[in-house]
Amino acid sequence: MKIERSNGPAGGVGATRRASTTERAGVSNGSAAHSFSDTSEILGIPETELTPKVRAAIMSLMAEVARLREELSRNRGRIDHLEKLADQDSLLPIYNRRAFVRELTRAISMTERYGQPSSIAYFDVNGMKRINDRFGHGAGDVALRRVADRLLAHVRESDIVGRLGGDEFGVILLNADVTMAQTKAASLAAAVSDEPIVYDNETLELAVTHGTYTFSGKEDPVQAIAAADEAMYARRRANGPTDG
Repeated sequence: MKIERSNGPAGGVGATRRASTTERAGVSNGSAAHSFSDTSEILGIPETELTPKVRAAIMSLMAEVARLREELSRNRGRIDHLEKLADQDSLLPIYNRRAFVRELTRAISMTERYGQPSSIAYFDVNGMKRINDRFGHGAGDVALRRVADRLLAHVRESDIVGRLGGDEFGVILLNADVTMAQTKAASLAAAVSDEPIVYDNETLELAVTHGTYTFSGKEDPVQAIAAADEAMYARRRANGPTDG
């Protein structure tokens, strides 16, 4: 808010401040009186029994309730922050394995209830050992961030991205059958490798191998992850070995 200064003696800054203070006091007193009246009605105290002591007790009660509400609001904010820290990967802005398994459990339950298939896509970064050995773990961290960023940028808001291990990622593709999951996983793999990373004036080629599994609603989440992992390894064996 911009405060305009007045050059006239009656409209100076001091007068403006005094007027504002008076207005705020009027609003505050009106609000307090209204809240006090409401509180006395809730407590069932007749107007004739509102002695100064009773009024003081009610006002004290109202102040304590306001304090407790403010403290509750602060605590909720802290809890939300802690929950986010507990769910997020220590390095990347995506779910950690524990949170991913929880969300996968929910997705499997939804599939069982409504009969709409969903899938999990599993990704493993190719050549991560080579990147770490040649360029250092700082380069490896940059590569992992690139994978996470590309996955996040190319999935729907409803899909879930998580880190399942050192260089292993999972994506829960809600309401995606076998064909849809395979097509989407291939497009995500292409999005990861569509441009190299430049690190310390060196160009790093980045690629991932993927596998998918479509669940029916009867699976254990760990089994679903293992099935997608096995599909990824089958694809890697078919395409030839990598150095991890």
